[in-house]
Amino acid sequence: MPTRRSLLKTAVFAPFLPFSSERFSTTKPNRLKPGDTVGLICPAAPAYSRETVQITIESLQALGFKTKLGTHFYDRYGYLAGHDADRAADLNAMFADSSVSMIMAMHGGWGCARILPLLDYELIRRNPKILIGYSDITALLLGIHAQTGLATMHGPVGAVTWNSFSVGWLREVLIDGRAVTFQNPEKKEDNLTQTKDRIFTLRSGQARGQLVGGNLTVLSHLLGSPYLPDWKGKILFVEDTHEDIYSVDRMLTHLKLAGVLEQLAGFVFGKCTSCEPGSGGYGSLTFDDVLTDQVVPLNVPAFAGAMIGHITDKFTVPIGINAEIDADKGTIRLLESAVL
Repeated sequence: MPTRRSLLKTAVFAPFLPFSSERFSTTKPNRLKPGDTVGLICPAAPAYSRETVQITIESLQALGFKTKLGTHFYDRYGYLAGHDADRAADLNAMFADSSVSMIMAMHGGWGCARILPLLDYELIRRNPKILIGYSDITALLLGIHAQTGLATMHGPVGAVTWNSFSVGWLREVLIDGRAVTFQNPEKKEDNLTQTKDRIFTLRSGQARGQLVGGNLTVLSHLLGSPYLPDWKGKILFVEDTHEDIYSVDRMLTHLKLAGVLEQLAGFVFGKCTSCEPGSGGYGSLTFDDVLTDQVVPLNVPAFAGAMIGHITDKFTVPIGINAEIDADKGTIRLLESAVL
């Protein structure tokens, strides 16, 4: 099966639409309430396992919600969950369905960028609701935010581990509607000091701005399209998985050359899981080397290691919501609720 990296190289983006994110202020969706319906869709990779789908349904039911599957939920077209038009139709239908309060992607994978030109952004603006996911879903989170102003949620997809950490943050942000402070767990376990989920301060200080971000690979492949927000004064958070160090370096360089990094008020790199130096040739830079080269010279507060990414324990981070980061403490503090 093709890798995510090889698939992303084939992405073809649509022509510019006649409007951009600068027209819209942020619109917040309504918070989740007991008895609400969560619409499950597959906008990228197919739903390979019916057992995994059933676990997702039962987990959402355990939280007090009903579920509804998209019409084309179980479709498959190669490595995609059906044809582009059908995947887009499912997402449009979920926004149009007044009985659905939250739309959750079942999987990431690849394919969301392909349906961005097929979405009904006027429909979405008229029917704001929670859209949540991560990895390839970044394309939808950023594209819809850029084209409508809707605050979207970088958080669990259906096929995650529904543990107390991830569910707890989802509950606080989307159900309780709290202006939370995201901070990594402090666990020494059977060690003299903490060895896991540590924060690495790149540049000390505090910064305020709207949160934007997601998967670094997906985000960088959207550059040059109308599906990214304005970067001025924003706090950018990124994450990735199974990327060579040179690839991370290349994508951060791309953001730098495109003028993105120089506009930021702050920067957070979550987790880059399985992003280890290669062993061939003349050796490799390390992940720390790349962040030191690319991020430290920006001279804005920045840190790495936040619980954002392809990990079991993850935050639910809103896009388009004002926040303050403290690079010394490794915290992201929401300055407002992400939902109404």
